[in-house]
Amino acid sequence: MASFHFRAVAPDGKLRTGTLAAASDRQVTEELRRQGLVPVYVGAQPQKVGLKLPAWGRGRRRDVLFFTQELATLLKAGVPLDRSLSITTELTERDLFREVLQDVLRILKGGKSLGDSLATHPEHFNDLYVNIVRAGEASGALAPVFERLAEFERTRDEVRNYIVSSMIYPALLALVGLGSILVLMNFVVPRFALVFQESRMQMPLPTKILLEMSTILKTYGWIALGAMAAAVAGLRTYIRTPAGRLWWDALRLRLPLLGPALRKAETSRFARAMETLVANSVPLVQSIGIAAAILTNRRMAGSLETVSQGVKRGEGISGPLRKTGEFPPLAAHLLSVGEETGQLHQMFGRMADIYENETRTAIRRFTALFEPLIILVMGVVVGALILSMLLAITSINEVAV
Repeated sequence: MASFHFRAVAPDGKLRTGTLAAASDRQVTEELRRQGLVPVYVGAQPQKVGLKLPAWGRGRRRDVLFFTQELATLLKAGVPLDRSLSITTELTERDLFREVLQDVLRILKGGKSLGDSLATHPEHFNDLYVNIVRAGEASGALAPVFERLAEFERTRDEVRNYIVSSMIYPALLALVGLGSILVLMNFVVPRFALVFQESRMQMPLPTKILLEMSTILKTYGWIALGAMAAAVAGLRTYIRTPAGRLWWDALRLRLPLLGPALRKAETSRFARAMETLVANSVPLVQSIGIAAAILTNRRMAGSLETVSQGVKRGEGISGPLRKTGEFPPLAAHLLSVGEETGQLHQMFGRMADIYENETRTAIRRFTALFEPLIILVMGVVVGALILSMLLAITSINEVAV
């Protein structure tokens, strides 16, 4: 027998927490239901919820994911919608997101639908989320819809986290290498320059080049750094414009190794969104528009307008998608099979699974090549610095002899 922590909702809508001794978490769940409670969480460790994260980025996504999972659990257990929202609001410990849910609940009680209520906070609930909820309300199947949304948010978060975590080490490696070179050039190499200036010896050519580079770096380093900062600021300003963003996204797709990985990541994001939308009976043209809005690459998103026009003309989705040339060829083949068999949403799901796995493979391939390349470049540069200094030391010793 082991002790399991639980969180459950009583018939009066209040949250109950505690521990129960049982052989498995399934037995705890059955016992709670026998007592008339709705299990929200059962596990060996106390549930950690409402992490104090910033209101943007990762913290916001975690809030939405937790909200979706809890609401799906409560609705599936038969708890009324308004009470489910009220309970989920209590379970949320971050003040900012709790205020958002309280406002959603207030609007819902004022007579609006859940989809319209969520749409008042687009910074947390995007068009895809809102339209799927509206489709669930129209079909009377909100619980399955929120389960599907929870799976979508969880999968998207896993892929994003994998990409970010895979890029941390190469970026850190490059930063450390650059820092080491700058320290050598600014503090170590100038000491050798003083030795040669005092002795007035003829310097070896590699040492002379090294000292010149060090002098230039110390003299004009801040100017170069300021110019680089200005260039980056100008580039960021240009990228914020529609034309600049389109140019930048097209450039990223053409990068060796990284470009194919980005294309596959966008394809998996598009496919996962389309699977969720089509499976919930959202019209195909509307689904394409919503899925395009959540893509981060504007070039690939813009090409979906052509796909949408093709669907309106009755050409299906696979043919127009192939003609854009922005998505991998396999994607169009899979959708062609889906159209022929009448299982389009399943093919979108299969397509998402394939390209999520290929994204991970492409990122692993990129890091596997990038890390040794950074080490090689660092080794060559640092080796050249050390060799130049050794030549200088050798020349000093020869003069002394």
